[in-house]
Amino acid sequence: MSNPPDSPTFALPPFDHVKADVILRSSDGVDFRVFRLFLSLASPFFETLFDLPQPSQVANADMEIEDGLPVIPVSEGSKTLDSLLRFCYPCTLAEDPVIDDFREIINVLDTAKKYSLDAIQPAICKSLFTPKVLEANSLRCFAIACRARMQDECVLAAKYTLREPLVPGWFEEIELITSTELLSLLTYHKKCSEAVQSFKGNLSWIPNELTPGHDGSCQCSPPPYASRALDLGDWWKGFMDSTFLVLSDSPCTETIKTSIEKMIQTVRQRGCNRCRDVAPGRLRELDIIFRNKVEEATSQIKLDLNY
Repeated sequence: MSNPPDSPTFALPPFDHVKADVILRSSDGVDFRVFRLFLSLASPFFETLFDLPQPSQVANADMEIEDGLPVIPVSEGSKTLDSLLRFCYPCTLAEDPVIDDFREIINVLDTAKKYSLDAIQPAICKSLFTPKVLEANSLRCFAIACRARMQDECVLAAKYTLREPLVPGWFEEIELITSTELLSLLTYHKKCSEAVQSFKGNLSWIPNELTPGHDGSCQCSPPPYASRALDLGDWWKGFMDSTFLVLSDSPCTETIKTSIEKMIQTVRQRGCNRCRDVAPGRLRELDIIFRNKVEEATSQIKLDLNY
């Protein structure tokens, strides 16, 4: 038999337990039968709420009773409430949900703040701050971390934003961050770029054996009278110049990886016989050294943003 049009529906397990002692009713009319103890342990807000006199103790005509349980209406929709409650419950009863919708993450974080559920905010963000999500949505993750005032997640997301141009395009969550937070991110990006560019003028950190022509057999190298800037061959100079140019806008290790792979293809197509044979292997060795150099330089730069 179906429920009347205005009657509430019931939430999915474990929020339909027959031994629950209170009902939270979402704004879209879904009843969540929950245990006060779990919510009280997670939130001082609920602890205070449940300490108030209940209808069995004081007559309260305004309090709805369903199956002998007090019904507490909340302003959140059932989707947000379901996610929030799963973070509150013990893992043996409900696993933390995986939330892949950015707007829903914001709704759950805002609701957690509203109900003083500070302890579960890291768990909420954990489902978002994974390498896969950060690689594709670093700026959005940064904005959400700022909204939740989570320092470590802000720093992590800021590092991933180094893959983006210095001046980012518009993104949906940009309204979540303040001008101070945005300026801090742009300053961090600029300082990382400057740190990487600082070792362009002195390439002594590159072992000689990884450069073309070091053994005299490379035919790509210019004659002895060429300027010092061309001593490593035209393709090598082009590689270094183009790589540092991209690094000025995206000062991250991913830039190195992409540039190395492009250059390997170029050498295979246009290099001398010797370079076609040995350059790919040497470039891959250089990839490791170059990435470590960039990582070392950028890791010294701190995001000036403290909560």
